[in-house]
Amino acid sequence: MSFWEYANPRRFMAVTDRVVGPSFVLAGVLITTGLIWGFFFTPDDFRQGSTVKIIYLHVPSAMMAINIWIMMLVTSLVWLIRRHHVSALAAKAAAPIGVTMTLIALFTGAVWGQPMWGTYWAWDPRLTSFLILFLFYLGYMALWAAIEDPDTAADLTSILCLVGSVFALLSRYAVNFWNQGLHQGASLSLDKEENISDVFWFPLLACIAGFILLFIALVLLRTRTEIRARRLHAITLRERSA
Repeated sequence: MSFWEYANPRRFMAVTDRVVGPSFVLAGVLITTGLIWGFFFTPDDFRQGSTVKIIYLHVPSAMMAINIWIMMLVTSLVWLIRRHHVSALAAKAAAPIGVTMTLIALFTGAVWGQPMWGTYWAWDPRLTSFLILFLFYLGYMALWAAIEDPDTAADLTSILCLVGSVFALLSRYAVNFWNQGLHQGASLSLDKEENISDVFWFPLLACIAGFILLFIALVLLRTRTEIRARRLHAITLRERSA
């Protein structure tokens, strides 16, 4: 079976119909387990105290905010190259989820940063690039809403997604590009000296897995809704022209 068969709307709808429900359930179990485990059954950090526990919301949401944009980049490229409508609609469906994750990351980062840095906000390279990524999300969604023809909207938003991908990468690697800045390095790392302790790591992995599954469930559900809306739009146009 070819991967491109799933670009067929009927095939996509048939397969995802069996995936959305279990994904929501498993996501709920993992997120609930990770948050309860992390907030109630892990010790305070010897430097950051109990404020470190916001990591269970901040790190998964920040990771998803960046990776959702990268997913949008891939699906936008598929649209530009292969002209598969499901890919364009998947990118459109992912944007509101991405902007929500970015907002959660910005808010929890401010709450975490205030006791650590003495301020809710600093024009740190990673924070600044993350804010710009948030603005790109808003611009992407506004562009879809502003253009009536769906194919034209898909073309222009795909180009915008290509440009915004620079800031998605900057958000991820800004700490490596610039040595200055308040933001800490990666919480999850192959470097044992940089990676967080196992007592925090395992519940954090549960939260990350839960956020990933939650995104999969939401983007599939929203893509299915976009496909139905596109079909309804096509039927309405045919009825008007008849």
